[in-house]
Amino acid sequence: QENLVESGGGSVQAGGSLTLSCRASGYGYYSTCFAWFRQVPGEEREGVAAIWNSGAITYYAASVEGRFTISQDNAKNTLYLQMNSLKPEDTAVYYCAADKYNPLTYGDTWYVPSTYGTWGQGTQVTVSS
Repeated sequence: QENLVESGGGSVQAGGSLTLSCRASGYGYYSTCFAWFRQVPGEEREGVAAIWNSGAITYYAASVEGRFTISQDNAKNTLYLQMNSLKPEDTAVYYCAADKYNPLTYGDTWYVPSTYGTWGQGTQVTVSS
């Protein structure tokens, strides 16, 4: 059974770092794409970063490129989001998501929430100024 469980959220001061983890069970890693999204109350869920095939393909939102790194460890069945140089505007609930990889469309849809059929429960990240 496919399942995603996030961990690693918390509170940090601006300029600090956090690493989020997402334990992914029941997936074939070559056929699955994974992503991190975030959401602030009252706003739409925003695609942050995505990955396929252990980093053969990665995508990042412009707002986090150069500061965040997405990776996956297939031996540990875990997806990561390393977040550096955090800003108060990074404050949100962060979710990991997964679905079957479609090479024809993923480049245009990785940041769209409806691309993913399975979601974790979310983990809060708070960055104070």
